[in-house]
Amino acid sequence: MKPHSLHFLCFSIGALVSAAQAADLYVSPNGSDAASGFVGEPVATLAAARDKARAFAGKEAVTVHVDDGVYYLPETLVFAPQDSGSEKHPVVYQSHNEGGAVLSGGSELKLDWKPYRDGIFQAQTPDGLVIDQVFVDGKNQRMARYPNYDPAKMAEPYQGYSADAFSKQRAKRWANPAGGFIHAMHTSRWGGYHYRITGKDAKGAVTYEGGWQNNRQMGMHKDFRMVENIFEELDAPGEWYHDAGTRTLYYLPADGVDMKSAKVEVVRLRHLVEFQGSESNPVRHITLRGFVVRHAARTFMDCREPLLRSDWAIYRGGAFMLTGTEQVRILDTEFDQVGGNAVFVNHYNRGVLVKGCHIHDTGASGVCFVGDPKAVRDPLFEYHETQDLTKIDRTPGPKTNNYPADSAVEDCLIHGIGRVERQPAGVQISMSKGITVRDSSIYECARAGINISEGTWGGHLIERCDVFDTVLETHDHGSFNSWGRDRFWHKDRGISQREIDKDPKLPFLDAGETTVIRDSRWRCDHGWDVDLDDGSSNYDIYRNLMLNHGLKLREGFRRHVWNNITVNNGFHPHVWYNHCNDQVFSNIFMSPHRPARMKKTAAGTRVDGNFYAADKAAVMKVSRKFGWDGKSVFGDPMFVDPANGDFRVKDGSPALKTGFKNFPMDQFGVKKPSLKAIARTPEIPALQGAKAKAAKGGAGSTKWMMATLTELSGDEFSAFGVSREDGGLVVSDMRKGSPLAAAGVLDGDLLQAVNGRKTGTLREFNRVIRAVKGVAELKVVRNQTEMRIKCTVTAGK
Repeated sequence: MKPHSLHFLCFSIGALVSAAQAADLYVSPNGSDAASGFVGEPVATLAAARDKARAFAGKEAVTVHVDDGVYYLPETLVFAPQDSGSEKHPVVYQSHNEGGAVLSGGSELKLDWKPYRDGIFQAQTPDGLVIDQVFVDGKNQRMARYPNYDPAKMAEPYQGYSADAFSKQRAKRWANPAGGFIHAMHTSRWGGYHYRITGKDAKGAVTYEGGWQNNRQMGMHKDFRMVENIFEELDAPGEWYHDAGTRTLYYLPADGVDMKSAKVEVVRLRHLVEFQGSESNPVRHITLRGFVVRHAARTFMDCREPLLRSDWAIYRGGAFMLTGTEQVRILDTEFDQVGGNAVFVNHYNRGVLVKGCHIHDTGASGVCFVGDPKAVRDPLFEYHETQDLTKIDRTPGPKTNNYPADSAVEDCLIHGIGRVERQPAGVQISMSKGITVRDSSIYECARAGINISEGTWGGHLIERCDVFDTVLETHDHGSFNSWGRDRFWHKDRGISQREIDKDPKLPFLDAGETTVIRDSRWRCDHGWDVDLDDGSSNYDIYRNLMLNHGLKLREGFRRHVWNNITVNNGFHPHVWYNHCNDQVFSNIFMSPHRPARMKKTAAGTRVDGNFYAADKAAVMKVSRKFGWDGKSVFGDPMFVDPANGDFRVKDGSPALKTGFKNFPMDQFGVKKPSLKAIARTPEIPALQGAKAKAAKGGAGSTKWMMATLTELSGDEFSAFGVSREDGGLVVSDMRKGSPLAAAGVLDGDLLQAVNGRKTGTLREFNRVIRAVKGVAELKVVRNQTEMRIKCTVTAGK
């Protein structure tokens, strides 16, 4: 062999060895960042592995093998465009054993515990330590709070609440409450608010700041309140309090905790991993697989950004934060008790995949897809904001590409959502396009399981999901919830109607692509199974099993609903536009429709050809008012095995005459074997009988000043946007010459008070009105806005 040939052979072998080393890097808790990172020489941190991988990223298929152990991240792990792989040469970071490598945003404390009093222990903490959460033996403990947490009250606000949570009387017990927190439900239970206590004033009243976490600013609920991080409230096992001034951590051990051996960890970081790219320079083709993610800080006091005119405000961040990525995948990862959002897909992202993940006990939402408001044409940011519809930009679609699109959440188990915040979702979608949620089980949610905040920009697909035990602490929502307060939408429906009559394409300027909800199972015990709220437009809904509270369609356009089953319930049409092109057919319903604020005719719609396992007379009493269900069929649907959740119909079922077709009953929810083995499924309700009883008699009414006043009932509370506690009387049928009309009251207004005294029911009204003479101040609600109207009260009807 010639010398130069031998040299070439040696060089080739060396290059192959080098390439093999470059393709595989290793991380171990026992490694050293000064090591090479190759086999037998692992580095100690993922940051060091990332830096070494940059030499090969995009040129070789790089795999970073992460050994089992806990990796306390000193700072957020950031992936930049230079860390990108390619379609041919992806970059993968994977745990050696799924669930073996733990990424922690906290740190372990080595403490010398000593008895304090009443079973409480105390220990000195390091200088400058700020503690947001304390974990003992892997379990998140609770800040000292009042009232105490009761795990048996999962469907009650905060699992314990009290109207006197921060009353002056209660605060007398507190030496210095500054740094404590107030958590309170929205007055209508549309989510919640959070406040930081700043101290007490000269009169002993608690002072505080906050309350920006909800986009419907209507104040806190008078009863549903809780305080935490108050030293004097440290009185229940599992509670803690940290006095930063004296550097003392106090802890009342939970049952079974051995203070001599307990592992104590505290939280430092909000974001554990960030991908930082842009549309012009994205982070591409990186996969994270098989990790456990723990110890991300709570973010509720920074949840400030309104999501257009939805009810939401949001903190733009999460334990994993993705900005400006393409083909980034989060696979087989557990997000365990993170304090805020688990995964946040922010602004421009394409091809994100979250698959095979277990997301549980999050402070806020599971997975969020949220675009840039600057990509929206004519955006508005609060329910009451309006604009001149004759002057809006009528160019369809977004202004820019700065939003998530063509991404998916697949085969995930998501539960325990909203342990801190009360306006979360298992999956939240806002200002995004073409997001898929499939084969996922989502349950135990303070609010919705899946939420779509507005129509921008549609094209989403939800299929084969199992969503239940939602809206546990809130109200007027659904296991699936959406809004569509887009460019066309005005809180005065008549203004929108006039412009849409001129230009029927108006509702589809933002919701330009159809969103599909199919082949899924839904159950909500505190709202609707599926709730399409204000303005939600351009939906196809088919082959869904709704187990409890049926389907609601509020004002919107082009909702096509067919081949669904609503067990023990039915269809809830609310406040429809004319010519909305809603089509509801070939469904199996088990109760009469439950309309709210519906006109007697809503032209351009079809509600017919359905099957009813309900009393025909009761159904037609409602449907006949709208010209519906003339060709619908009634009888026994002949379900196969309803007691065990099989609501297919048998051969020969009369439901088949409507065009209804069976669909699988064993494909709902997560499929990954390890997750399916631990996933819960919903309670299957017992059928209330083949012929559901007719609804109870209508609400009471009375005549007053040449008008009719009628109590709210059923779905009407939602239709008017008021709580059941506040109630009200609907004004209708005002005759010519009515003093109410002369004062400016309109048919459809809701009377809630006279001279400051509540008139939420007829009994309250009759009690109040006896003492009213002369000019009175009426509190009415019109288009979900409170108004005060002066009116001369006259005697008689």
